[in-house]
This record gives sequence, C-alpha cells and structure tokens, in this order.
Amino acid sequence: MKSMINIFVTTFILAMSSQLELVGETQPADLILHSGKIVTVNKAFDIVECVAVRGDRIVATGPRSRVMKLRGEHTRLVDLQGKTVIPGLIDSHVHSSSAAVYEYDHVVPPMHEIADVLSYIEERAELLEDDQWISLSQVFITRLKEQRFPTREEMDRVAPNNPVMFQTGPDTAVNTRALELSGIDDEFEVPDGAPYKLERDANGKLTGVLRSGRSLLKYESNTKSPSYDERVEQLKKLIHDYNSVGITSVSDRNAGDSAVAIWKSLREADALNVRVFLYYSMNAGADPETIQKRIDAAAADPIHQYNPYLWLRGVKVFLDGGMLTGSAYMRKPWGVSEIYSINDPDYRGMRYIDQERLYQFSKLMLENGFQMTAHSVGDGAVHALLDAYRIIDEEDFKVASHRPCVTHCNFMSAEAIALMKKLGVVADLQPAWLYMDGKTLLKQFGTARTEYFQPYRSLFDKGVVVGGGSDHMQRIGSLRSVNPYNPFLGMWITLKRQPRYMTTPLHPEQSLTRQEALRLYTINNAYLTFEEQKKGSIEKGKLADLVVLDQDILSVQLDKIKDTKVETTYLGGKVVYQRPR
Repeated sequence: MKSMINIFVTTFILAMSSQLELVGETQPADLILHSGKIVTVNKAFDIVECVAVRGDRIVATGPRSRVMKLRGEHTRLVDLQGKTVIPGLIDSHVHSSSAAVYEYDHVVPPMHEIADVLSYIEERAELLEDDQWISLSQVFITRLKEQRFPTREEMDRVAPNNPVMFQTGPDTAVNTRALELSGIDDEFEVPDGAPYKLERDANGKLTGVLRSGRSLLKYESNTKSPSYDERVEQLKKLIHDYNSVGITSVSDRNAGDSAVAIWKSLREADALNVRVFLYYSMNAGADPETIQKRIDAAAADPIHQYNPYLWLRGVKVFLDGGMLTGSAYMRKPWGVSEIYSINDPDYRGMRYIDQERLYQFSKLMLENGFQMTAHSVGDGAVHALLDAYRIIDEEDFKVASHRPCVTHCNFMSAEAIALMKKLGVVADLQPAWLYMDGKTLLKQFGTARTEYFQPYRSLFDKGVVVGGGSDHMQRIGSLRSVNPYNPFLGMWITLKRQPRYMTTPLHPEQSLTRQEALRLYTINNAYLTFEEQKKGSIEKGKLADLVVLDQDILSVQLDKIKDTKVETTYLGGKVVYQRPR
C-alpha cells in the first residue's frame, strides 16, 4: 500500500512538472530572434533557426515552426535574415577601472620602436619643469622593433633634467636623474632576500633596469587624476566599447578596494551593462592578521553572495614577474639576453612567494569560499602553484569543487597539464600575447622551449578547462589598447598561431578548431566563474546574453575571422549595443 502511494505521488509530481513546463513554454515571449544561424554552443554544439527570450532568460531555441508559437501580441520579432548569433562573449582577464582612465591626463600614442618612446619622453620633458617625473607605463619591449628597453643613456639624452620611469609590467627602466633623486648609485647594495634585482653591466655599473624595484624610486606624479565620478563615467564608456565587440561578461583579475567601489556604484545605479566576476587583490606577503582581516571583510561583503551582475568570488596574488619584461619565473635559466638586459647566465626570473607561504595562503583562500588564483607566467611559477594545490588536495581537502585557477600560465609542460586535469585546476590565458610577442619569445627561447607556450591543443585534449582573456590594462579601444581585447582577434590567434612579423605559425600543432575557439570565450569562461549553468551558451533557462554578427565565423575564410563586426549585443534580452547604420 505504501509503495503504491509513493508511486502515485511520484507520478503526480512528474505530471505537474510536465504541465508547469508546458505552461512556461506557452507563455508569450518578449523577444524572438528568427531566421538566422543560432550557434548555441551547447554540449552538442547545435545550430538552430530561432531563439526566444522572456525577461532576461532564454525560454526556447529550435526551428521556426516551434519557437514562433511563443509569439504574442507584444512580442518583438527580429528577422536575422540569415545572420549568425553566438552567446555573449566573456573576457576572463581585464583591469577595467584603471584602463578606462589611462589616458585621462593626456593621450599616449602607440609606440612601435625606441624612437617613438624617446620622442614621447622628449615631448613630456619640454612641457614639464626640471626634476618633474616623466612616467610611461606598459610599453612592452617585446613589441618594440628593437626588442629591448630604452637605455639609461638614451633617456638621459632626451630628458637630462627630468627623472624618467619607463615601467613595463613589474620591471622598470630609468635614467640617471631618476636614480639620483632616488638615492641609488653604483654602490647601492641589494639586501639578501630582497624581492627586487638591479641589473648591472659587465663593469658593475647600473644599467637602469630594475626588476620589481619600482618601490625604490621616489616617484612623484604630476598628472591630473580623475575624480570618483569621472572614473565611473569613463568606465561606462569602456563598457560600451566592450559591448561593441560582443563582450557581455568580464573577470576583473586584480580588483582593489577602489575598483570594487566603482563596480558597486554602477550596479547600484542600474548602469552595469556587463556582468563582472571579481578577483579581490591580495598581498600574500602581508602578515597573517592583515590577510585574515582582509579576507573576512570580503567574505562579509554582500556582493560575495552570487549575483548575475557583480560577484566577488575570487582572490588573486602575484607569484612571479612578467614574460614581456624578462622576469617570469622559469624552471631553467632565461639565458643571457640583450632583449631583456639579462647578464646573469643563471638567472631564472623573479619569484615573490615562497612555497610554504603559497601553500598556506592558497589553503586559507579556498577554505574561506574564494577561488584562488595567482599570476603565474613562467613554467617555474606554474609548477610551484600546482604543487601548492596538490598538497592541499592530498593533505587537507579536495580542491576540484573550488576550481583553483592558474592565471596566464604561458609556459607550461605536459606534467603540469596532467596535474591540472587530475586536480580540477582551471586556466586563464591571453591569446593576444602569442600574436604580439611570439616572435620575440621564439628568438629568446627557441623552438623546443616554446613547445608548451600557450598549449591550447594539449589543454583541450587533456580535458583542462581553459578560458580566453586579454589582460586589458590600458586605453579604450579593442585594437588600440596595449593588450587588445577584441575577442575575434583572440579566436583567430588560437586558430592560426602566427605571431605578427612572422610568416609561419608558432607550434601549429597546438591550434584549436573554430568550435573550440568559440568555447574558449563563452562556455569555458563561464565555467571558470562557476556559471556554466547560467550563461555561456544559448540554452533554455540561461541568461539571454546574445551577439548578432555580420558574418559566420564558423565558415568564413580563416583570416577574415579577426575582422568580424558585431551588429547587436543583448544583455539579458536588452539591447546594449547597436552597430551604427
């Protein structure tokens, strides 16, 4: 008797669920996009004719004959006329609040060679008083024609009476006046264990290149700073530009308190036209009490609870230096290099967190409900971070459900990839670096050491979830930014793998397919932020983040993919960008 009652109850619940689903499906849609090529990016990668939206959610996809049944009196119909629709694109790595105001004081022109750098410094020197600082940031030496830092002597020649700071990533090149005003001379001794290094020539004279030594400089800014309200307005402009290239979600991967406050302001004003996943900026070298206090404050913040627009869920630290500046932490020495001003044959780069501290910090972050990640560019840093995750997994708790992440991981190994798969570690890579910097890296490291440079094919084949990002840091403009954030350029790079100024690809065996390249910027990035059930594909119940394109990226000639234009971008079913006619 009891079993019959259970069967009856179960049958009744199933019947009611079916009726409720039917009722939900037959309610009129607010919006229907029809007669197009809807690339769902679902598990089967289905392509359908129509998609229907109610509120901010997708309620149906499929053939026109079925989806159009959801048409109501007030349903808005959009005839795609055969155009392609993809899910809203996601950038896994941005620094939006600072990028938006990079040119607030004055426009910084693109720089392609040392002459451009020196011309800019000379122009600034003419405008400033003696001993006022000239600062130029994030002009990467790998992207200059000469592939090197401007020398101390070159900067002295164009700005003899002004201190000059050429900062690129964690490393800085300065002129003589900058050293003098900072109290640094050839007799300066670096304390044992210091987290910085000063490069010297064969005669022991300082070259002016400081590895992670920015704090030694007595820099004083003389540029205008935007007000809080101006920062908010500039960020709105940047978000609109994100929307113009189909970006509907971003991950801010080093959000300090001011950045968090600005994102909150936009959300509270209902003016946030992009979904934001925040990685809270942390200093792993701080004392334990300071670290605990900061993470407790983040955990207590209301935005630590899930919200589809703004979610404080990650934590980021810096484990090593930069690939573009010669300070990434490698398993083997970099080698003496004119490009990177490296004179020590045993130099392996810069590492900022010892292994025990890295393990303890990572454990604390994960057990407090935060996704842990670290800036880890070199293969030495990647292995160190993975080893910390491995020890936590073996001795404390399983880490897979926490989706610990490796940020950048440009240089990897087969062993690292296998361990990532075993532990459930995810990866955040920037394809544009392959295009912008591949030629220099090949020259520095050779074919063998670049075998696992951005190894997309190996990561996909081994089942490691990897997402695509830009590391956007400067300027508004998807192609004029120092690190371009145009996702179609990013997709094309993973397909062709041909660095600029080269006529052949760099390890073409690591190329992706078109479907995989699209997954990189959609469902994979959604997985990186625990949101693969909420966005990243065009499926019933998911957020209606949609992008209408001017061409079919799955079939157009390969080199045309990077030139793709966005016709319309929808965020939650609302138009946030319409291409001017």
